[in-house]
Amino acid sequence: MVQTGSSLLGFCGSRAGNGAGATEPRVRATWRAAIRHNGRVASEGKRIGSRRGPKKKASLQPSLLGLAIGVTLAVIAWGYLVYAAIDFGSTARGGESQAWWFLGIASFGAVACLFIGLMLISRLLRKLGITSAPSSAPVSALTPAAQDEHPVVVPRPQGGHRAAR
Repeated sequence: MVQTGSSLLGFCGSRAGNGAGATEPRVRATWRAAIRHNGRVASEGKRIGSRRGPKKKASLQPSLLGLAIGVTLAVIAWGYLVYAAIDFGSTARGGESQAWWFLGIASFGAVACLFIGLMLISRLLRKLGITSAPSSAPVSALTPAAQDEHPVVVPRPQGGHRAAR
């Protein structure tokens, strides 16, 4: 770091301040404290000690493994049925009338496998804690009689009159 005169803050210009005379070199103030962003939290100071609980040991959960295998099998079956439907479609267009039935069955099976695979993925994500279960039924799903029995209380917005603008 270059220090000239009384300039410690990084200003450039003359010593006289009016733009005339010798100019000072550019000076940068470097205040780099020893801040470690990846260090442990609460490892120094008054509150020494860990506030975190013990880490969970990774273990094999059979339900998650079953869901993962189910998703894999459903996606593989879907791919095979799509391939078969394409093949049956080309055969049916060639003049084989019975291939239309196989095309319909293979298409329906592909749709069913894709649906099952997506449902298994959603259950897997819920078990992993990535997504959560849906909340209670929305107000619009209730019948008018049920809405009268269970009035919905809308919470007031936070803040005052100015926050509502």
